[in-house]
Amino acid sequence: MKRIITFIVTILVLSGVMAVSSPGLLDKVRLGLDLKGGFEILYEAQPIEAGQKVTTESLNQTAKSLEKRANVLGTSEPEVTTEGANRIRLKIAGVTDEAEVRKKMKEPANLTFRSANGCKDATDFCKIELLGSDFKENGAEVRYNTLNQPEISITVKDKAKFAEVTKRLIGKELGIYLDETQLSAPVVNSELTDGNASITGNYTMEEANTIRDTINLGALPLKLTEKYSQSVGATLGKQSLDKTIQAGLIASAFILIFMIGMYRLPGILASFALILHTWLLILVFVAADFTLTLPGIAAFILGIGMAVDANIITNERIREEMRNGRSVMSAVKLGNKSSFRTILDSNITTIIVAGVMFAYGTGAVKGFALVLIVEIVLSIATNVYFSHFLLTLLVKAGLLKKPKQFGVKESEIRAL
Repeated sequence: MKRIITFIVTILVLSGVMAVSSPGLLDKVRLGLDLKGGFEILYEAQPIEAGQKVTTESLNQTAKSLEKRANVLGTSEPEVTTEGANRIRLKIAGVTDEAEVRKKMKEPANLTFRSANGCKDATDFCKIELLGSDFKENGAEVRYNTLNQPEISITVKDKAKFAEVTKRLIGKELGIYLDETQLSAPVVNSELTDGNASITGNYTMEEANTIRDTINLGALPLKLTEKYSQSVGATLGKQSLDKTIQAGLIASAFILIFMIGMYRLPGILASFALILHTWLLILVFVAADFTLTLPGIAAFILGIGMAVDANIITNERIREEMRNGRSVMSAVKLGNKSSFRTILDSNITTIIVAGVMFAYGTGAVKGFALVLIVEIVLSIATNVYFSHFLLTLLVKAGLLKKPKQFGVKESEIRAL
């Protein structure tokens, strides 16, 4: 009785958790360009002024700037990555006005220091006093002041110009803008003649680092040239997703019917393990913030196929032991034991191959390999250990005690 209760509680609890959480999890799965629509651009970065070089720091800062711009434009979860010494790859999904986004992405960061002199409103900051090019390259730094608060120090190229501006604006705010976004509006306390200034405020270290990076980016804007681009229409992406879901549901239905028809009650347990395996994979996708793409779905389907194989191997070994005249309990033990090594060997070799693909592949290949590795680990946990746990509970509880419950006919059983 205790085993039956354990079995029922396990099934009910897991079924309830999956039924309640699945809609929310599916909504949170992040879709890639090929499923949602959008575009991908590979930029080649070059310095604007002759004689300068593209450094790793300037390349990373440019990538951060692109991501900020994409976020400001309201695009969903942009992916910006640097490649090699001078390339940046940008992926944006769910874009409706691609031309406007592409134009905005390509513009160099426009850093300006503005005052309200001559403006209709004192908060307008309409007059540009200094440009990003007036500051020394990588001249912004974060340090702690005497109150142990982070502040940003900056250094200008023309000390006389800076002195004139600060003298004129003593007691007034000097707004710092990246494009049209105000980063800060510190008050000028005195004339600064040494070309150095500090931006103070109630900043956290993270905020101070962000302002520093932005100022340095403005002082070293990189020229971006498109080397490659790929667009996927929202309609095409939705069609791909709809067809993929439709194909997946039809294939899943055939698999479950086959497993139940072939292996009876053990087939139902295997089907439940497959559903749990799929739910866990979606949970991992959401928890790890993976992006689901068509290659990822291909790995997903391949992993499901391997999980079905694991169940078939296990059940066939159990049936073979029964045909050899073993008791149900003995056949389940021996079948699970002999199938485990076969399943494990197969999965380990696949993990090795996927590991090599992940280590040396790029982009979609890495995604495919990563999903496949996660699939295999989850498959071993659910379709080997969890299936075995459920099957053993029923056998020991006496609910599975006849070979025909496994799809084995009495006429097929040989005498020992």
